[in-house]
Amino acid sequence: MKKIGLFFGSFNPIHVGHLILGNYMADCTDLDEVWFVVSPHNPLKEKANLLDDHHRLAMVRIAVEDNDRLKASDIEFSLPKPSYTVFTLQSLKEKYPDHTFILIMGEDNIRTLHKWRNFEYLLENHEIYVYPRVLTVQEAKSEDLSTNDFHNHSNVKVFENVPLMKVSSSYIRDAVKNKNDVRYLLTDEVYKYLDEMNFYK
Repeated sequence: MKKIGLFFGSFNPIHVGHLILGNYMADCTDLDEVWFVVSPHNPLKEKANLLDDHHRLAMVRIAVEDNDRLKASDIEFSLPKPSYTVFTLQSLKEKYPDHTFILIMGEDNIRTLHKWRNFEYLLENHEIYVYPRVLTVQEAKSEDLSTNDFHNHSNVKVFENVPLMKVSSSYIRDAVKNKNDVRYLLTDEVYKYLDEMNFYK
């Protein structure tokens, strides 16, 4: 069975930090492929700067098109909103019965997994590959990182040597709005797409 890592996000826009992480997981672990699952709008988050689903999907596709182990997935576009990971996994398993799906998430997410819908099912039925994440001061204050540490669960694997970049999609959006140069934080084709479409300006 193919072992597929699922990297969820809004990818608004996808940047080199996402790609470095996805490529590491595909190249340096036992995963056969990594799928970037483009998530529709989260009703709990600000939508003002969120591009339409098809634009974010298009950018992911052009960002990974030269790597046959990285894929773009629009599986959540056709699912009920809001999207819950447990339902996305059920849909993927029905569509791809010959694949095994592994969740890829940051260390901050594994610590707050108890807030996810049916998190017990996720833990017992899926491996979770965790990468370290450096939080900003604001994020550290807002996140409850002191409880429900699942690091030692048998299905959780922590990868300490992942090359990470402290860059965010929100930083890129703000930089574009302020007419700063972001071309080195995006692939050439994604930068060209953003520039030609006048996104975030």
